[in-house]
Amino acid sequence: MQITKHITIDITPNNGSLDIELKASGKLKHGDYTIMIPMLKQALKSMPNPKVNMLIDATEFQGWELEAVWDDFKFGIEYKDVFLKIAIVGTEKWQEYLTKIGSWFMHGKVKFFYDLNEAKVWIK
Repeated sequence: MQITKHITIDITPNNGSLDIELKASGKLKHGDYTIMIPMLKQALKSMPNPKVNMLIDATEFQGWELEAVWDDFKFGIEYKDVFLKIAIVGTEKWQEYLTKIGSWFMHGKVKFFYDLNEAKVWIK
């Protein structure tokens, strides 16, 4: 479901966990996060002890505005314990480097891919 100009997201319950597929395009703004984060928090609150596998398609992603970087970081730190796996698919080396840095803050497995199909196999 397209929730903002820059974000499409699908949240699917899966045997006590959540599968989240997110596509980011263009440059993310604080306004994108003011819509997306409450949606994600509501989905997480709907489950006792939620666990999440997330696939992020960043192949059309161009970066963040500064406030959006902070929004992303705060959400990730607050919910770092709920993620089992995060697969990030992109096209740029800087995306791969940021994925490695982000993985330092997450308790689950985080992996970068250049191929969407490989990421889908890994996340399952």
